[in-house]
Amino acid sequence: MDNEFDRYYIKIRTRLGIDPTTIHEELTTALGPNAPSYRTVARWAKRFREGREDVNDEPRSGRPVSELTDENIELVRQFINNDPHSTYDDSTAETSLSHGTIERIIHECLKMRKVTSRWVPHQLTDEQKQERVRLCRENLTKFRGGSWRLCNIITGGETWIYYRQIGHKSTNTS
Repeated sequence: MDNEFDRYYIKIRTRLGIDPTTIHEELTTALGPNAPSYRTVARWAKRFREGREDVNDEPRSGRPVSELTDENIELVRQFINNDPHSTYDDSTAETSLSHGTIERIIHECLKMRKVTSRWVPHQLTDEQKQERVRLCRENLTKFRGGSWRLCNIITGGETWIYYRQIGHKSTNTS
């Protein structure tokens, strides 16, 4: 948006007959390091002198800015639903989308992450929340009834710890 305002200023000053050097000096005084370069000011001044009216850039051909289209998001969603144990490489081969696009779709659009080699949602659905509440209530009932103890509950995190027992120096020599 700042470029657009700079270009409007260049357009008006060019119409008033002011040379690009003076326009650049004025923009530098007003904007400091955020001012456009002299070359940019001169290029836009020339375009406006030649009759250009629009201050926006011309549309460019080439690669699209984003592949995060609804069709691609749905394609990745269907692929993961069919095979929740899939990898990025599997998804890339199946959908012909880049690794970065697949990663962005999975994490930003679908809000999923990999847990125990399976894709799961970051946020739980209402049904999943209700199921967790039901299971917690069931466990609480068992605990209060005396059929369960806290030491019977196994918990775990996602931290992997490498365990290796190191013997004495004399036993490690071969």
